[in-house]
Amino acid sequence: MPSRLFAPFVAIWAFHRYLRHAPFALALAGGAALRWTATLAYPHGLWFTGDSYFYVGYALRPTPSPSKTLGYSFVLRLLEPLHSLTAVVVVQHLMGLAIAVMAYAVLCRAGLPAWASALVTLPVLYDAYQVELEHLLMSETLFMFLIAAALTLLLWRVRDGKGPAWWTALAAGLLLGYAVLVRSAGAPLIPVALLCLLLWRRGWRPALAFGAAAAVPIAAYALWFHAERGTYALTTSDGIYLWGRTAGFADCAKMHPPPDQAALCLDPATKAENDAPGHLIWRSDIPPRELLTPVVSPEANSTLRAFSVRAILAQPGDYLQAIGDGIGRAFSPRRYHYPNATTERLYHFPDRPQLFPSGLAYATRTGHPGTVLADAMHYGRTGTPSEVVQPYADRMVGYQRHWFLPGPAIGAVFGLGVVAVAAARRRRREVLLVWGTAATLLLFPIASADFDYRYVVPAVPFACFAVGLGLSAIRARADGKDTGRADAGRTGAETVSRWWGSRGSRRRETDRASVP
Repeated sequence: MPSRLFAPFVAIWAFHRYLRHAPFALALAGGAALRWTATLAYPHGLWFTGDSYFYVGYALRPTPSPSKTLGYSFVLRLLEPLHSLTAVVVVQHLMGLAIAVMAYAVLCRAGLPAWASALVTLPVLYDAYQVELEHLLMSETLFMFLIAAALTLLLWRVRDGKGPAWWTALAAGLLLGYAVLVRSAGAPLIPVALLCLLLWRRGWRPALAFGAAAAVPIAAYALWFHAERGTYALTTSDGIYLWGRTAGFADCAKMHPPPDQAALCLDPATKAENDAPGHLIWRSDIPPRELLTPVVSPEANSTLRAFSVRAILAQPGDYLQAIGDGIGRAFSPRRYHYPNATTERLYHFPDRPQLFPSGLAYATRTGHPGTVLADAMHYGRTGTPSEVVQPYADRMVGYQRHWFLPGPAIGAVFGLGVVAVAAARRRRREVLLVWGTAATLLLFPIASADFDYRYVVPAVPFACFAVGLGLSAIRARADGKDTGRADAGRTGAETVSRWWGSRGSRRRETDRASVP
């Protein structure tokens, strides 16, 4: 038979080593198709009441805000010359796909089989709430992307058992420092990463480079904030959020606050309403808004923070119970209408266009107040900044009813992450870094503000990533391949025994005594 008949099979066989990535390629293609359907259904993205208007307004008129950092608004400003809201959501969906690609690449480098690595990325690619969050004009997708990129740099040499080089850690520090400007809840991730870097052998250099680089964007933003508002900070709103976290249990009879803080305790009638902290802080009848105007001034922020810290120290059990309640909601099989039904509804694909309020735009200029609708129309150069296209919208609505990771499964993933940290042994630092990232993303918003479903979704990809890394460590140990750190601890005589015995000589590849 002519040899040219076998040519196609020979060509395929030449690439057989790459066919192991076929499961992930198919999963990635399916995730891309799902996101393209969402883009067809909602070509101008989805708007989160209040926050989306805020980010677009500050993208058009950048000035430091006392309530939120503007890292996401800076990216919106970079994309503004495209005059397309569709371009923004496409970029965000590409970031979501890139998160899965980075996790897959690191897990494959760590020695996890390609099919198992692809399995770990499925919650990122196919969870309906993940896709919906990417489609919102919100900061979470950019936040996750920056964290994933930083972790990828720090873990790229995981299979060799080596920590990152200092220049890699420096790049990761810049990414994570900017992530703090996208969402200030990312600030605790920096000490988590620093601690894990210091646990590596000779990790002080990467840790130093990482810390210095992470400080650069944060310090630059704080200087800008000082130049405009007269105080060195990223925001001056952490006090009101923490007050909301503690107001439900704070008891002045137990706290014994000073006179200037005593009036900040809620009256029994308001406390009995059990209003969610995320909703309570926006009410006009709460003590901070009646006594401290504005609540985001540096002085008010300091007073509210001091009151909240006093409540936590005086009633630690109540504070831990409040955090536990939030974790319970995250892992519950039931999805709560929390902090209220209106907010929770924004995490679902709608079947009709969203209505814009008639309120004034954010970051307005004197004499040109504008409205949030005018900002949306101006940014996207469209008269319909919220649009629903059928039948694609019904497909996404139907998809979201069935395809998502339920609360108990999220709890199981976090629990498996704890097991992975314990079982990883030689790769415990790497697994701890990723699982610590997931736990911080879940716990810090609950502890400092309130539970919200959009704070849970970003933690899930990293919890899955940690489980995958743990499995790779167990597999490497079972196969006897996890030798990176073991080699580093060998004596000089043992090293020479694997070689001819003199510097620069060739390695014995055939001698049985020369191989491990």
